[in-house]
Amino acid sequence: MNLLKTTHLKYLLIAIGLVMLMPASGHAGGAGGFPVRPKRLLLSPSFSYFYANKGWDSLSHKTPFANGGQFQSLGVSLYAEYGLSRKLTLVALLPYVRNTYEDNTAKTVSSGFTDMEVGLRYYLANINYIYYFTIQGTFVQPLYTDLSLGYKQQGAEIKLAFAGSGKVLGKNYYFTLENGVRQYFGSQGPIQDRYNGSFGLTLDRKFKHQISASISGFYSASSFTKFSPIQATNKNFAFNQASLTYGYTFSRRFSVFLSGGHFINGRNTGDGTTASASFLFKPFR
Repeated sequence: MNLLKTTHLKYLLIAIGLVMLMPASGHAGGAGGFPVRPKRLLLSPSFSYFYANKGWDSLSHKTPFANGGQFQSLGVSLYAEYGLSRKLTLVALLPYVRNTYEDNTAKTVSSGFTDMEVGLRYYLANINYIYYFTIQGTFVQPLYTDLSLGYKQQGAEIKLAFAGSGKVLGKNYYFTLENGVRQYFGSQGPIQDRYNGSFGLTLDRKFKHQISASISGFYSASSFTKFSPIQATNKNFAFNQASLTYGYTFSRRFSVFLSGGHFINGRNTGDGTTASASFLFKPFR
């Protein structure tokens, strides 16, 4: 592979890795730290868009991609949560992505399912049924063979969450704080910290309109520190993202969330702009 092709592939795989590894805790339609009642099902399909034409290097210096490069990704995912008991729920996430990198010399496209996640969430405690503490264990199973879509390694994650609600300045508010540590199994598989903090307000008395702001981030570390154009071996990177979300509740069974965000800083990442639409269904109550 000549130098030009290697550089082209490097930018593509960095950006693909960003989209595939973006924190799941930022999923707008999920229940977060709030409980799903026994024998109740929550379904949330989501559509996401990611764009970057600049990136940060290993020293956090930001520069445009070479040769006018641009990366775009379209993603579709399905999140599900089912209440097994008052304190235990089953959770699952199935994502699919289509990634395109294009510059003045070439265009590369890759698509497919990425890492399926299946886990159990346990509600450790609550304070007056207003504040909830949860712990979640998740198993990660790759659904691909193409290394441009991920590490192609199984993994496991432990995530803690704290959520609550109340009133401030006459408005109902809610918040969620989450932090998950994930380990991929295999040769020098990275250990990763994914975190998210969200604060939202309900704007009307009928609880139909809501807005929220969130800060999320991702830190990945491994004993393998040398950068490689193969994303599965590029295991040291980090970024922080700020997002705004508007939600509208049509009924007790159906809500819509529209989000937009931008990366604040990073290392070995693209300078990404994101947008997403999530739909929350409760097919039976």
